[in-house]
Amino acid sequence: MIALEQMKSLLDETGLPVCYYAWPEGKAPPLPYICFLTAFSNNFGADDRVYYPIDHYQIELYTRYKNPEAEGKVEQALSSYFWEKTETYLDTERCFQILYEVEV
Repeated sequence: MIALEQMKSLLDETGLPVCYYAWPEGKAPPLPYICFLTAFSNNFGADDRVYYPIDHYQIELYTRYKNPEAEGKVEQALSSYFWEKTETYLDTERCFQILYEVEV
Protein backbone atom coordinates (compact mmCIF):
# COMPACT_ATOMS: atom_id res chain seq x y z
CA MET A 1 0.00 0.00 0.00
CA ILE A 2 1.28 3.46 -0.89
CA ALA A 3 0.21 6.45 1.23
CA LEU A 4 -1.26 9.61 -0.28
CA GLU A 5 1.93 11.55 0.48
CA GLN A 6 3.99 8.92 -1.33
CA MET A 7 1.73 9.01 -4.38
CA LYS A 8 1.93 12.81 -4.46
CA SER A 9 5.74 12.67 -4.24
CA LEU A 10 5.81 10.12 -7.04
CA LEU A 11 3.62 12.32 -9.25
CA ASP A 12 5.62 15.45 -8.32
CA GLU A 13 8.53 13.80 -10.19
CA THR A 14 6.70 14.65 -13.43
CA GLY A 15 7.38 18.35 -12.86
CA LEU A 16 3.67 19.05 -13.47
CA PRO A 17 1.41 20.68 -10.87
CA VAL A 18 -0.28 17.99 -8.73
CA CYS A 19 -3.20 18.10 -6.28
CA TYR A 20 -5.43 15.63 -4.50
CA TYR A 21 -8.97 15.40 -5.96
CA ALA A 22 -9.42 18.94 -7.36
CA TRP A 23 -7.94 22.39 -7.33
CA PRO A 24 -9.83 24.98 -5.29
CA GLU A 25 -12.24 26.91 -7.50
CA GLY A 26 -10.39 29.56 -9.48
CA LYS A 27 -6.98 28.27 -8.31
CA ALA A 28 -6.17 25.69 -11.01
CA PRO A 29 -2.82 26.30 -12.71
CA PRO A 30 -2.50 26.45 -16.50
CA LEU A 31 -2.76 23.09 -18.28
CA PRO A 32 -1.25 20.52 -18.17
CA TYR A 33 -1.74 19.44 -14.56
CA ILE A 34 -2.55 16.32 -12.54
CA CYS A 35 -5.30 15.51 -10.05
CA PHE A 36 -5.32 12.18 -8.23
CA LEU A 37 -7.57 10.41 -5.77
CA THR A 38 -8.13 7.13 -4.02
CA ALA A 39 -11.26 5.95 -5.81
CA PHE A 40 -11.85 2.76 -3.81
CA SER A 41 -10.10 -0.18 -2.19
CA ASN A 42 -9.75 -3.67 -3.60
CA ASN A 43 -8.38 -5.39 -0.51
CA PHE A 44 -7.07 -8.94 -0.36
CA GLY A 45 -8.89 -10.91 2.32
CA ALA A 46 -7.99 -13.96 4.36
CA ASP A 47 -9.46 -15.47 7.52
CA ASP A 48 -12.49 -13.13 7.37
CA ARG A 49 -10.42 -9.94 7.52
CA VAL A 50 -8.38 -7.61 5.36
CA TYR A 51 -5.10 -9.44 4.99
CA TYR A 52 -3.52 -6.93 2.61
CA PRO A 53 -5.02 -3.48 1.92
CA ILE A 54 -4.94 -2.35 -1.72
CA ASP A 55 -5.91 1.16 -2.80
CA HIS A 56 -7.17 1.93 -6.29
CA TYR A 57 -5.79 5.30 -7.40
CA GLN A 58 -7.05 7.37 -10.28
CA ILE A 59 -4.46 9.74 -11.70
CA GLU A 60 -6.02 12.31 -14.03
CA LEU A 61 -3.79 14.23 -16.43
CA TYR A 62 -5.49 17.25 -17.98
CA THR A 63 -4.10 18.78 -21.18
CA ARG A 64 -5.41 21.35 -23.66
CA TYR A 65 -4.21 19.28 -26.64
CA LYS A 66 -2.96 15.73 -27.05
CA ASN A 67 0.34 15.86 -25.16
CA PRO A 68 2.52 12.74 -25.49
CA GLU A 69 5.34 14.44 -23.56
CA ALA A 70 3.16 15.00 -20.47
CA GLU A 71 1.75 11.47 -20.77
CA GLY A 72 5.30 10.11 -20.93
CA LYS A 73 6.19 11.94 -17.71
CA VAL A 74 3.25 10.37 -15.89
CA GLU A 75 3.98 6.94 -17.33
CA GLN A 76 7.64 7.22 -16.28
CA ALA A 77 6.58 8.17 -12.73
CA LEU A 78 4.27 5.12 -12.65
CA SER A 79 6.80 2.77 -14.27
CA SER A 80 7.13 0.64 -11.11
CA TYR A 81 3.41 -0.19 -11.19
CA PHE A 82 0.94 -1.85 -13.52
CA TRP A 83 -1.45 0.81 -14.79
CA GLU A 84 -4.35 1.11 -17.21
CA LYS A 85 -4.97 4.22 -19.31
CA THR A 86 -8.06 5.76 -20.92
CA GLU A 87 -8.53 9.05 -22.74
CA THR A 88 -11.56 11.33 -22.89
CA TYR A 89 -12.17 14.76 -24.34
CA LEU A 90 -14.19 16.96 -21.97
CA ASP A 91 -16.28 19.24 -24.19
CA THR A 92 -17.40 21.49 -21.33
CA GLU A 93 -13.79 22.06 -20.21
CA ARG A 94 -12.30 21.97 -23.73
CA CYS A 95 -9.47 19.70 -22.64
CA PHE A 96 -8.34 16.09 -22.62
CA GLN A 97 -8.48 13.92 -19.53
CA ILE A 98 -5.99 11.07 -19.59
CA LEU A 99 -6.96 8.69 -16.79
CA TYR A 100 -4.42 6.30 -15.30
CA GLU A 101 -5.67 3.65 -12.91
CA VAL A 102 -3.33 1.75 -10.63
CA GLU A 103 -3.77 -0.49 -7.61
CA VAL A 104 -1.12 -0.33 -4.91
